[in-house]
Amino acid sequence: MAKHRNHISRRRLLTTAAVITLGAAALTPVTAQAAPAPAPSASASASASASAAPTGRAASVYGDQSPVRALEQAAHPLRSTDPGRNTADLRAVSSMIGNAKVVGLGEATHGSHEFFTMKERLFRHLVEEKGFTTFALELSWSAGLEIDEYLQTGKGDARRIAKRALVNSPWDREEFVSLITWMRDYNRRHPHRTVHFMGDDIGAPSINDAFFARVTGYVQRTHPESLPRLNELYAGLRPIDDVFAYFRKPMAERQRLADKAQQALELLISHKDSGDRPRTGTGAKAGTETGAVAGTETGAVAGTASGGDAYAWAVQNAQFIAQTTKFLTMDIDNPASVTAAQRFRDEVMARNVTWWQRRAGHKVLLSAQNDHVGYAAGDPELYPKTQGSFLRDLVGRDYLPIGFTFYQGSFLSKDAALTGDWKEFTVGAPKPATNEYVLDKVRHRNFYLDVRHAPPAARTWLNTTRPTRNIGTEFPHPDARVAIARSFDVLIHLHKITAATKTKP
Repeated sequence: MAKHRNHISRRRLLTTAAVITLGAAALTPVTAQAAPAPAPSASASASASASAAPTGRAASVYGDQSPVRALEQAAHPLRSTDPGRNTADLRAVSSMIGNAKVVGLGEATHGSHEFFTMKERLFRHLVEEKGFTTFALELSWSAGLEIDEYLQTGKGDARRIAKRALVNSPWDREEFVSLITWMRDYNRRHPHRTVHFMGDDIGAPSINDAFFARVTGYVQRTHPESLPRLNELYAGLRPIDDVFAYFRKPMAERQRLADKAQQALELLISHKDSGDRPRTGTGAKAGTETGAVAGTETGAVAGTASGGDAYAWAVQNAQFIAQTTKFLTMDIDNPASVTAAQRFRDEVMARNVTWWQRRAGHKVLLSAQNDHVGYAAGDPELYPKTQGSFLRDLVGRDYLPIGFTFYQGSFLSKDAALTGDWKEFTVGAPKPATNEYVLDKVRHRNFYLDVRHAPPAARTWLNTTRPTRNIGTEFPHPDARVAIARSFDVLIHLHKITAATKTKP
């Protein structure tokens, strides 16, 4: 039975990568409306009942060594998770963040209203008080560019852009429509200091032809003699319509296509010192053969579509294609291959964020699941090295991870990650041996604390591994094993969460 659960869990891993990035660049936008969330399933109710435990003082479990008093000394009350409220209660978290240039903000479920709204609330605060300018999401690079183009140009509608770019993903929610709407409104009011949206993930389940044109269009304008070779390398690969169909290709073919995508990247890199100004008099729009928005790649960061900026963006876009095809050489039936692919994916996400931050000089709020933003994952077998760990290697103390926990409530997930609609599940009180059980004994209903500077008794408790809820695209799912202080620098705890709202048509 344990082996069976592990296999299912590994299949969930692949699907998480695909589902999260489902809106990457679909050739035809999905128009089917999501059905209303049904009542919690029997499996969810059973899980909630199994996890429930009698309440009472934590001292009854921990004796005289209860860490609650020490945790209370470090805790700062969180007055609201709603965007737009007075942010005086966030001043302490601003001090905790300090001079960090990349802040990772996790989530303990992939489908709860309060986690998503708190991300918007904190991002607004960091934009207005600490000069942050980029919101990065566990979403494909190509989908992030599509959203950012809307933020910079205003062309389109926030809801339609969100629905197309985030379709069927955990982020296909009204809470992200709200975030994108606020970001566009901010840019209208601050045209000389705009905010940006980026996706840092690989390109499952699709990379459309227009995205390939960002690369081939650049070569057509600057090195037309290389275009036939580039088109040859992308033949059979362009576009990637459906990652699940792609996985049905023989491994040898997938490896061959990945090798060709890498060769295409190397072809782009070979032009670094040969100049990259347009060599034709056609006046072709930057980044396009087939009508892609002019200059969007470089406009997103540098405000220009010429010279070295265009070259850097073309290479980054070609690298995204190569990253995706390498990820798709994973053997889904081989546990070692799946684990290696997940490690590669987390490294890719970290490097993409670092590339953006260094190129733009922006401070970045990074949104992802707890297992990605933390220094260590609750399931190291599936996540051998996290995005947060890679970011610490890449930018050092300029990276700071913030984790989330919750006591009880509802969220959207799936019965099985490979099929089905997003459904609402509810869990009750956790067991006494869990992190959440003790955290909820702190006198504040919702609070945050600096894990690094907590009193010694709290630090000892925070350094101990315990079961912790960490719910992704599949539920029921076993609790993770988390030592909070080994994963996060700051922790936010919420007493009760509610399910996020699916994006309306």
